[in-house]
Amino acid sequence: MTEISASTAANDPGMSWRAKLAVGLLVLVAIAVVLVSNRLLTDRYTADTRSRAEVRLALYTGNLMSELQRTSVVPLLLSRDPELVRALREGNFSSTSAKLMALQSQIGVASIRLLDRDGRVVGATNRNILGTNNRNELYFVDAQRTKETIFTSVKRDAGGYDFVYSRAVMDDARVVGAIVVSVDLMKYERAWAGLQDAVLVTDSEGTVILATEALWRGQPVSEALALRDPPSAISRALRATADWAQEPPDAYVRGEAVMKTEARVPFRGWKIQTFTAYGSVREQVNGILALEIMGFAILMAFTFYVLSRRAWSRSLTFQRESAELRALNARLQRAIAEREKVQKDLEVAELTLAQSSKLAALGEMSAAVSHELNQPLAAMKTYLAGARLLLQRRRPDEALSSFQRIDDLIERMGAITRQLKSYARKGGEAFEEVDLRACVSSALAMMEPQLKARVVKISRGLPRQPVMVMADRIRLEQVIINLLRNALDATKDTKDPQIDILLSAGETATLTVRDNGHGIADLENLFEPFYTTKKPGEGVGLGLAISSGIVTDLGGRLTARNGDGGGAVFEVQLPILGNKQEAAE
Repeated sequence: MTEISASTAANDPGMSWRAKLAVGLLVLVAIAVVLVSNRLLTDRYTADTRSRAEVRLALYTGNLMSELQRTSVVPLLLSRDPELVRALREGNFSSTSAKLMALQSQIGVASIRLLDRDGRVVGATNRNILGTNNRNELYFVDAQRTKETIFTSVKRDAGGYDFVYSRAVMDDARVVGAIVVSVDLMKYERAWAGLQDAVLVTDSEGTVILATEALWRGQPVSEALALRDPPSAISRALRATADWAQEPPDAYVRGEAVMKTEARVPFRGWKIQTFTAYGSVREQVNGILALEIMGFAILMAFTFYVLSRRAWSRSLTFQRESAELRALNARLQRAIAEREKVQKDLEVAELTLAQSSKLAALGEMSAAVSHELNQPLAAMKTYLAGARLLLQRRRPDEALSSFQRIDDLIERMGAITRQLKSYARKGGEAFEEVDLRACVSSALAMMEPQLKARVVKISRGLPRQPVMVMADRIRLEQVIINLLRNALDATKDTKDPQIDILLSAGETATLTVRDNGHGIADLENLFEPFYTTKKPGEGVGLGLAISSGIVTDLGGRLTARNGDGGGAVFEVQLPILGNKQEAAE
C-alpha cells in the first residue's frame, strides 16, 4: 500500500501539468476560432446586406425613371390637343378645367395647368389657382423660349420641391400659351418612409430634393446628415466595446452607424443614396458566435471531466465513488439544461436563416418581373413608332388610339408589378368570372406587333358559347401570351410556320396551343426555373415556370408534349365555372 501511494503521489504533479497545458491550448484555439469566425461572418453578412441594399436601390431608381419618363410625354400630347389649342385661340375656357381633371384621372399625374400667353392660369385640375399669374416662373419662360418640353424643379416655401414638365402651346407657328404637368415624386418619399432604410435623392449640384427625412430637403448631403448629431465619443466608445468587430461605418444617421449605398439616376445628373443599419449584420454574427462559444464551453467542460476522472480514479477510494456518481449525476443534469438552451438557440438561428432565404428570393422575383415586362415594353415601342409616324402624317385621331393602347399596356405592367406580393404570399388574388375566349382575343391583340412582324398562320377554334372560369384575368392572359411567344420562337426557322389555338369545354376548360416548330427536347426539365434552350440574351427561362405556377394557383394544370406530326403541344386545363365550389378551391 505504501509503494502504491508513493507512486500515485509521484504521478499527480505530472497529471496536473498536462491538464493545465490542455486547458490552455483549448482556450487559445477557442479564441482563435472566434476571432476568425467573427471576421469571416462579418464580411459575409455585410456583403449580403450590401447586395440586398443595391437590389432595393435598383428598384427605387427604376421607379423614379418610370414615373419621369411616363410623365415627360404628357405635355407633348396636351400641347397638340385641338380643344386646348382652340380654347387658347378663342379665349373660351369654360370647359378647360373639367377636361384637364378628366385627363388627370386617366393619366395619373399630380396636376395639370394651362397658361395663356401672359402666364395666367386659365385651366387647372386645382380650381383654387385659376387666375394666378406664372409669367415670371422659370418653367413658363423656358417653355416659351425653347418651344420644347422643359423639366424644372421648383422649391416650395413650406419645404420640399415641385417637379414639373412644361411645353409651349403653338397655333400657326406662334405661341398661344403653355401646358404645365406636375410629376408626383412625393409618393415615393411616403413609400420609402415606411422602410427601415433612410433614402435621399440629390440633383446635379448635390442638393437633396427627395428624402425620407423632411429636414434634409434643400440641404447638401453633408449638411443634411449633420442635422442629427452623431453619438458622443463616450457613447461611441461604449458601442465599440460591445460591438468590437464592426467595420468603420460609412456614415451616421439619427445617431446610428449605417452602410451607405449610392447609385446614379440616369436623369439630369441625379443620384440616389440609401443608408442601411448594421444591426441585422451583428445580430446574425453574434448568434453564430454564441453557438461557437457555447460549443467550446461544453468541450472544455468535457475536458475537465475526463482529466478529473482520471485523477479521481487514482486517488479516491471505493467509499468516495458513490459521491462521484452523485456529482456526475448533477453535472449530467446541468449538461441537459445546457443542451436544451443550445437547442433553443438553434431554433432562433433557423428562423434567422429562413428570413435570409426570403430576402434571397428577391433576386429571383425581380428577374421574373423583368421577364414578364419585356412583352408589354416591346408592344409599347411598336405603338410609339406607329404613333410618331401618324403624327408626322397629321393623323392625330389614329395616333390617339395608339396612345390608348399604350395606356392599356401601362395598366397591365402595373398589374404585373402588383403581383410581387402574391409571389411571396399565396392567396388574395383578384378572382372573377372570366370568359376564356375573351382572354385568347386579348392575348392575340397584345401579340399583334410580333405577329405582324412575321408571316405566321394563326388557326383559331373557339366555341360559340362562353367558356367561363374563375380566375385572375391579367395572370391568365399572361399565361396565354407566354405560350404564344414560345410558339413564335419555336417556329422561327420553320418554312411555313403555323400556330393552332383550340378551346374546348367539357368537364374542364381546355386551351390547346400547338405549333409546327422543332418540338421539345427535354420534357422533364421544361418547367424548371431558368431552364431555356434559347441563346444568351434571348430569354432567362422563367416564362414556362411562371405560367405553370399561375395555372396551379388557379386550380388547374399546364402540360406539354410533342405532337404526332412534329412541333410542341401545350394544354391548359382549368375548372369550368359550372362547379363554383371546385373552382374556388
